[in-house]
Amino acid sequence: MSDRDGIFAGDDPFAIARAWLAEAESAEVNDPNAIALSTVDETGLPNARMVLLKDILKDGFVFYTNYESQKAKELDLSGKAAFVMHWKSLRRQIRVRGQVTRFDGPEADAYYESRSLKSRLGAWASAQSRPLASRGVLMAEVARVTAKHGTHPKRPPFWGGYRIDPTEIEFWADGAFRLHDRFRWTRADMTSNWDIQRLNP
Repeated sequence: MSDRDGIFAGDDPFAIARAWLAEAESAEVNDPNAIALSTVDETGLPNARMVLLKDILKDGFVFYTNYESQKAKELDLSGKAAFVMHWKSLRRQIRVRGQVTRFDGPEADAYYESRSLKSRLGAWASAQSRPLASRGVLMAEVARVTAKHGTHPKRPPFWGGYRIDPTEIEFWADGAFRLHDRFRWTRADMTSNWDIQRLNP
């Protein structure tokens, strides 16, 4: 592990992830916190979509969604997920795999309150992932929930966070001649120590 220095240095993978994200926030033009989230359905068929990572905790990653969406159904079914963050400007990426649990306590309430009013009302109006007859129908629903909930809507009971507790995190950085640097952190469970290995490009 003697050559794990520079941007890979440190004993805490979450601190490294936060540092990389902070750097990306000043380099990426749009959504530096975007992740490609992967789940599987009841048949084992993979599914992927972009979502926004909203927090890197001391030992987990958090994003928010509609609990009645397809992704939420798949997350609740398997209790597992994976994601990748890729920053083209930095030529780096982070891959994560682990266990998933709902994250819908006071932190979810606080994050919901921090969103713009239109986004909060949109969370009430959208039956995410389900068929929609037209955009006009959606806008009519926005108007209806606006009239009902006003300017201080509470967090919908069907909307909240998910927390990924990783058993694997991989940090990747571009190298000359495609000789990339890759370090994979793995652990058996949340109470185990991390094992760190350098991987071939």
